[in-house]
Amino acid sequence: MEIWQLLIVGIAAVFGGAVNALAGGGTLITFPVLTAVGVPIVAANITNTVALCPGYLGATLAQLKDLRGQRLRMLLLLPVGVLGGLGGGVLLLHTEDQMFHKVVPYLIFMAVILMAQQDRIRAWLMRSAGKGEGGSLHDAWSILPVLPAAIYGGFFGAGVSVIIIAVLGLIIADSLTRLNALKQALSLVINIAAGVFFLFSGQVVWPAALVMAVGAIAGGVLGGRMAGRIRPLVLRRIVIVIGTIVGIFYLVR
Repeated sequence: MEIWQLLIVGIAAVFGGAVNALAGGGTLITFPVLTAVGVPIVAANITNTVALCPGYLGATLAQLKDLRGQRLRMLLLLPVGVLGGLGGGVLLLHTEDQMFHKVVPYLIFMAVILMAQQDRIRAWLMRSAGKGEGGSLHDAWSILPVLPAAIYGGFFGAGVSVIIIAVLGLIIADSLTRLNALKQALSLVINIAAGVFFLFSGQVVWPAALVMAVGAIAGGVLGGRMAGRIRPLVLRRIVIVIGTIVGIFYLVR
């Protein structure tokens, strides 16, 4: 890749990392930038997944205290996340660029809709937790709704955090803070599983991945410092607009 291309994807990663820290949806920024500088669409998705893994680690470490007392849940669900991430990765590698190009607009639109409904999902989760609704993770059936969410995360990933938090709200009666911490841990193992699998795919654009990883970490730190100055709702609306434009672009291109 040329220096100017690396500079562009690095800037996009800083912005994407900050967006993830403040509102979520950074993939809707970084993924289309990779394709815009000439990275093939499947390779762009793979590179994006590998590059953004460190950001999920930081988010999980930040909520470690909220994972206390959830050991049984993690023992049950984290392996499901790993299997789903691997399954999504395998599915992606067996998807040709042309086919993936046809699917991407609809995946982006789904991510945009999920982001637009994020506050409603959060409000529903809080109401459910207050009423003591939810299932028990001692039942084996609880892995069923988590598995497809994990497969989606390994395949594409945009909006996966919103999907996971909604799924967890259906099967667990707990506070939103603890569910969010569990969501971070699940998102981490899903992306690491897919990312490690992709390391051996031969499709990671390493110069871009390394620059983006550094940029995403810097963006996450920047986003954390700007948390009190920028309203997440405003930023989320901006990402929704950008995501909609990007989805339409992929649809008509």
